[in-house]
Amino acid sequence: MTTVAGEHRARYRRIMLFAWRYMVQAWWFELVLPRIGLGDAAARGRAKRLQRIARSFHGLAVDLGGLMIKVGQFLSSRLDVLPPEITRELEGLQDEVPAVPFDQIRTLAEAELGMPLARAYASFEPVPVAAASLGQAHRAQLTEAEAADTGFAAVVVKVQRPGIEEIVTVDLTALRRVARWLDRVRIVREHVDLPALIEEFAETSREEIDYRHEARNAERFRANFAGDPRVGAPEVAWERSTDRVLTLEDVTAVKINDVEGLRAAGIDPSQVAAEFAAVMFDQLFVDGYFHADPHPGNIFVTPGSFGDRAWRFTFVDFGMMGEVPDRLRAGLRRVIIAVASRNGKQLVESIRDVGALLPSADTAELERVMTALFDRFGGMGFAELQRVDEREFREFAREFGDTMRAMPFQLPENFLLIVRAISLTSGMCSSLDADFNIWDAVEPYAQQLLRDEGGRTVRAFAKEAVAVAGVAARLPRRLDDLATRFEEGRVAVEAPRVDARLRRLERLGRRLVSAVLFAGLLIAGVLLRADDMAWGTALMIISAGPGLHAVLAGLGRAR
Repeated sequence: MTTVAGEHRARYRRIMLFAWRYMVQAWWFELVLPRIGLGDAAARGRAKRLQRIARSFHGLAVDLGGLMIKVGQFLSSRLDVLPPEITRELEGLQDEVPAVPFDQIRTLAEAELGMPLARAYASFEPVPVAAASLGQAHRAQLTEAEAADTGFAAVVVKVQRPGIEEIVTVDLTALRRVARWLDRVRIVREHVDLPALIEEFAETSREEIDYRHEARNAERFRANFAGDPRVGAPEVAWERSTDRVLTLEDVTAVKINDVEGLRAAGIDPSQVAAEFAAVMFDQLFVDGYFHADPHPGNIFVTPGSFGDRAWRFTFVDFGMMGEVPDRLRAGLRRVIIAVASRNGKQLVESIRDVGALLPSADTAELERVMTALFDRFGGMGFAELQRVDEREFREFAREFGDTMRAMPFQLPENFLLIVRAISLTSGMCSSLDADFNIWDAVEPYAQQLLRDEGGRTVRAFAKEAVAVAGVAARLPRRLDDLATRFEEGRVAVEAPRVDARLRRLERLGRRLVSAVLFAGLLIAGVLLRADDMAWGTALMIISAGPGLHAVLAGLGRAR
């Protein structure tokens, strides 16, 4: 026990020493040198310094293993708060570590299951099929009784690494302390909420080492695709599963990126690419619950007879799943309305509602920058976007990335998981089919979303127009009341032209009503045409009546 406690203290010190060393370096180069007139010299070497820091952290993570590899993978996805020099260096950090000796695995598994492995399983292979930073997987066979009960015999057993919970606690304690240090620095605090970021990571990490949580994810995923012959997932052997041991049906088949294996099975890789994109986008855009780690090791192509199909996709490893919650959907809907109306203030408020904007944001500057970014591509359809020069996209990505890091943005993890899933899907499909085009795959879903949002947008515009129209419609009545009070002598005004002015105000009020109705009908017609050409065109034509009244009603009148 003393040895283990000493190892944990040494681990904590290494993490803190690493953090302290590079915080002092950052303080010197980013705060001190600029104040003594050497800011340009410090800026010139910034890219190389950041690469060295990321490379050093890469080495530290591989050496320490445990949660630090997950930290590196988490940081590599934080394009919103970290510069590309760091994220690129950490992208290749793999969750592959030396296997734990089998005796330790046996001891932990038997303690969890409450019985010897020889009794829990008919056989259990001591050599793991995969070893990762938080656990490792072994093939096994269920006993005849368990196989009869579950309907399958071949299983894969995931066993948590001994002591990993204590290591996670040590690592999170160190990370929280570093976050508190950095949160005292104003320039850091204004651009990123580090304590919140660490807590978000901590929650995800705790879920990953809770195998019952993963088992529930697997069950939910299976239920979502229960009637879909394209997709399969392993069943859970609940009697042989605990918080630290997870027994799943062995569904190993052809890895999705094994092009030669696919062809040998008579399966066209380009068809696999197209259908895999469709399956992933169904998860993202239809179910709202998706596999957030669809790398080649987690997806198999299983030959067989599945309805009228000769193969299907089989997903494994449900430790990292994502959701598109109602709040995010609603926030994105408000963003669409704000962009459609080019309302900068509403756009910033919508971004804040999504949870992506920190309180320190300079909203005036943010309105200007976001409007400029959206204006570059906001009016283009998918066909037009495909014709845009790739260099233009790269320049846009660079500019947008710089803006994200300069402004106090911090994207919600669910949003980042969506980006991660789409990125992995695109890379996978491109490796299977060199001609794969992500636009072709996403266009049907995007068009449906736009139709759905279009209807809501029309309703939102209509609601706003009705509210304004209500105020405008009451204006003539109020003017009539005021005129009556003048006539009855209840308001004493000594102005010979007041009657003429009141008549002009009344006419102005009626023209205002016409203008509001014209705008509401025209906007609704334009948006509705994408979904219903006839009704959209009809609304646009009808809008001409109040439009003409608003423009012409005052012509030829005496002033």
